[in-house]
Amino acid sequence: MAAGRPVGDTKDRLVDATIETLRTRGITGVSARAIAARAEANQALIFYHFGSVDRLVAVSCTTATARRVEAFRERFAKVGSLRELLAAGRELHAAERAAGNVAVLAQLLAGAQRDPALAEAAGAALELWVREVEHVLARVLSGTLLAEIADMPGLARAVSAAFIGIELYEGADPRAAGDALGTLDRLGAALEVLDDLGPLATRAVRAKIRRS
Repeated sequence: MAAGRPVGDTKDRLVDATIETLRTRGITGVSARAIAARAEANQALIFYHFGSVDRLVAVSCTTATARRVEAFRERFAKVGSLRELLAAGRELHAAERAAGNVAVLAQLLAGAQRDPALAEAAGAALELWVREVEHVLARVLSGTLLAEIADMPGLARAVSAAFIGIELYEGADPRAAGDALGTLDRLGAALEVLDDLGPLATRAVRAKIRRS
């Protein structure tokens, strides 16, 4: 470590280097040598600060996600309906793809299939998005029929999973991914219509749902 360089600065550079290595070389290209070279740091610092490369990848995964969640928190605060949440999701999707973060996510999920530690880290990172979406859903759906019948944590996971799946799908079939986003928009519109039904229709729908 260079003289006078703060420990936090070194750790941040290693985290940033890990994410960039994932982005450019994939999960199979992640190694202490590759990360250290990109961070312009001694390999020994990886083990000094994080204990192992796997631990560094896990910390980088959650740290990078926390940064992205924070960057979009103000945008989510402006959301006033489910359709607006889906629109914000589209913006997030475009921003994440442009930044190369969709590629990082794909690599993390691929690695998680065979590495329990990475799977735990990826799950914790995804949970950060789920909690953010859940807060928005609880706020915008408060007092609506959907809030009565939906499990909010489950709905937040469904919405998050839908966008994650679309992000990964887009790499293989961009047109189909666009169709899926359009379908989510129409679903949001349909749910808004449901909430605009009159008292009699709303009671009928509520009764029907409870019977099912």
